[in-house]
Amino acid sequence: MGTQVANHFTEFVPVNVPVTSPTQALYLGSMENSESVLRAAQDADLRMQTAQSPADMLSRLTSKAYSVAVVELSIPDLDPAEFLECVRQLVVPVMIIFLLDAHTAPSEAVRLVRMGAYHCAGAGTSVDELSQLLEQAAEEARCRKLAAAQHDKQWRNLLVGESKSMQDLVRIIDLVAPRRCTVLITGETGTGKEMAARAIHMASGRGQAPMVALNCSAIPEHLLEAELFGHTKGAFTGAVNARVGRFEEANNGTLFLDEIGDMPLDLQAKLLRVLQERELQRLGSSETVKVNVRVIAASNLDLLERVKQGKFREDLYYRLNVVPIQMPALRERAGDIRLLARHFVIKICRLEGMPVKEVFNETLEHLSWYSWPGNVRQLENMVEKAVVMSGDRQSLLPGDFPLPAEATRVDIGRSIQQFSVPDEGIDFVRAVTSFERNIVDQALQKTNGNKTLAADLLRLKRTTLISKLRVLELA
Repeated sequence: MGTQVANHFTEFVPVNVPVTSPTQALYLGSMENSESVLRAAQDADLRMQTAQSPADMLSRLTSKAYSVAVVELSIPDLDPAEFLECVRQLVVPVMIIFLLDAHTAPSEAVRLVRMGAYHCAGAGTSVDELSQLLEQAAEEARCRKLAAAQHDKQWRNLLVGESKSMQDLVRIIDLVAPRRCTVLITGETGTGKEMAARAIHMASGRGQAPMVALNCSAIPEHLLEAELFGHTKGAFTGAVNARVGRFEEANNGTLFLDEIGDMPLDLQAKLLRVLQERELQRLGSSETVKVNVRVIAASNLDLLERVKQGKFREDLYYRLNVVPIQMPALRERAGDIRLLARHFVIKICRLEGMPVKEVFNETLEHLSWYSWPGNVRQLENMVEKAVVMSGDRQSLLPGDFPLPAEATRVDIGRSIQQFSVPDEGIDFVRAVTSFERNIVDQALQKTNGNKTLAADLLRLKRTTLISKLRVLELA
């Protein structure tokens, strides 16, 4: 491996990458290896530029425009430890990949990774392997940037994820938040319904006023009315003092009613009247109290089915369901698992007052294969357990997350059984090609076009997926 530094400014723009918003990388190394590095960058959809020296590279990295840097370890005037320390202090995370020569000891590679290098590529690394490594590094930088970023919209920090379903949720909140209409949030337990409600509250003009939350299934039925509307002294046994209810506490703000499907029928009628008239009477009083409250309700039950069963008022359902929001299950936005895991590691480490632990790609891949029946809440709890049980170790390994052996999201056999061959027959080759194209398209959509992550989802080698894409393009 030569040591003559590529001392001219080189820029390579892949054909399929929009020039307006490319993921950029920097290369510092010999001319001998520059062609291979640029080819790998092209395959990884990266825009690669070449630096002239370690100082020049560090200067460029401070511009916040780069996500990945490839550095040849044998470059003159390079002090790896000092270089990594400078990179660590950058505002925007940059993944450093060192290119080793045949004489570099394995212990040196281990030392560099422990000091903060993303990876050390050996002398025999192929262009395809380097391309995969670059793509993974760019994805890692993107995840770290999103996990640590402070957005202009503070409420957006509550909604971690970049999947299409989360983008749709953000768009709905943007539209709904400034209005006074009621919102009904549905979804499985643990999907983040209260977080969505808090995001709506923070994004609205009521954000400076209180948001009051009440779990309707956690309060005994005989106390729920007083909890909602308040009561006077002596209104019932045990009411030794007058008390305002949750509606009045949330005046000019937002009232979040969780598990609304468990509310008793007689109380549903009183809630409907308050929503329509925007006034209430405390229990034991005839005085009418005006309230200005935005109500957001949530349920993990099918409320329409509850209406059919006579357990939920139809008129209340339609009064609450002015703007419906369906929270996606975590298995339906598997591409967000990596972001969520990093987010929770940062959050929990900061709450515990400890340095933020590293989460390796192998660990994230391990987490991505699980179906997460408990959704985001289950993931957060497991991350918290892993952080605590890993002790002083600065990295989280796959073994820190003991998952059930059955970790497949999709029952492939059941999906295939749902397909039936028509009586008139079928074009087998066309049907199989269509099936392959469909699952490949879904994998690419879930991973925002990242071929490495899509290959992981499909349990394929990246080279196999690329070959399959080429075949499908010709089909």
